[in-house]
Amino acid sequence: MLEILNPLRELTLLSISVRMLLAVILGGLVGMEREFKRRPAGFRTHILICLGAAITTLTSQYLLLELGCYTDMARLGAQVVSGVGFIGAGTIIVTRRQRVKGLTTAAGLWVVAIMGLALGAGFFEGSVIVAALILFAEVVICKIEYRMLDKTQEMNVFMEYNGNECLANVLSFLRENNLKLLDIEITRNGHSDTDTSDALFVIRTNRRCPPDRVIEMLRSQKGSVLVQEL
Repeated sequence: MLEILNPLRELTLLSISVRMLLAVILGGLVGMEREFKRRPAGFRTHILICLGAAITTLTSQYLLLELGCYTDMARLGAQVVSGVGFIGAGTIIVTRRQRVKGLTTAAGLWVVAIMGLALGAGFFEGSVIVAALILFAEVVICKIEYRMLDKTQEMNVFMEYNGNECLANVLSFLRENNLKLLDIEITRNGHSDTDTSDALFVIRTNRRCPPDRVIEMLRSQKGSVLVQEL
């Protein structure tokens, strides 16, 4: 630990002010990245959560050190760790294409809350390091992730169709576009040619034919009733 920061680890007006200010700055830095990407929980949300977590830890210290209330200092902080999940759940949505959005934001809120607890306890070094790592993960690593997904991506597609000709056209489309069919499961809903059938495809896409185009082409096939990515 940095010995120069030891005076700030004591419960004084200066240390309280520094901890609160750092909570605003570090929480705001993380929230600013989310704000630029127009996520539901942005700049102000991250600041308030980090600030609230910091004052929670400070309140625990105040009760013990100043008022002499002999209680578990980690009790209030434990409620923050579990309770912030309620806010995080509000940022997670399921789109019409059955894709889950907001998991990164929810995880970021949880980490920011713990960072606030650490700041309230005077653990400045760990808080600054974790803030830097959060930004590194959300700014740098996400670009690497997107590049990996652009090169290859597997998708699960549910299709309801009418007639064997439609299925044959789908398989022909996959071959023509170098799309690898990893698995297929077909369920027939009747015995006549007019009855619909269900198919579940596992497809490996490529750059030339991304998932959006695959869905669009499958929906345009004659006999296609319903196409949905799972």
